[in-house]
Amino acid sequence: MAAKKAEQGLVDQWRDILAVHARTLCELDRELHRHGLGASDFEVLDVLAEGAATDGGASYRVQEIADHVHLSQSALSRLVARLERDGLVTRGMCAEDRRGVRVCLTPKGRDLHGEVLPVQRAVLTRMLADQARGRGEGQGQEQDPGQGQGRG
Repeated sequence: MAAKKAEQGLVDQWRDILAVHARTLCELDRELHRHGLGASDFEVLDVLAEGAATDGGASYRVQEIADHVHLSQSALSRLVARLERDGLVTRGMCAEDRRGVRVCLTPKGRDLHGEVLPVQRAVLTRMLADQARGRGEGQGQEQDPGQGQGRG
């Protein structure tokens, strides 16, 4: 009986984590949509803006970006292509092996990142502080994880 209770506690904790993630992602998408971005778009811009790639350069291999964002390789490639079409990043061949692709922020991408960084950090602060403060505040008021999604 104690083992079953402990197992249920783990399941409940896992579901709480998923709920916080879903609510936070929905809120990020809602706030960033005003700037023409989604949460995943911002994460890629944020990785590119954070600093130097592993080789010390200003551009990142797509695989390096993939190590930091939770997207499949194909989803990340589509996202990078969209960011490039929007003029936020550039892509180029990797000089080291000619098979890889390097991605770099454009000045427009850097400016947009700087504009929305405080928005993203404010959402994280608000959503995660709510979670840490009160696991009690809002308990029992589960939002549908799909609610608020869609950027169209």
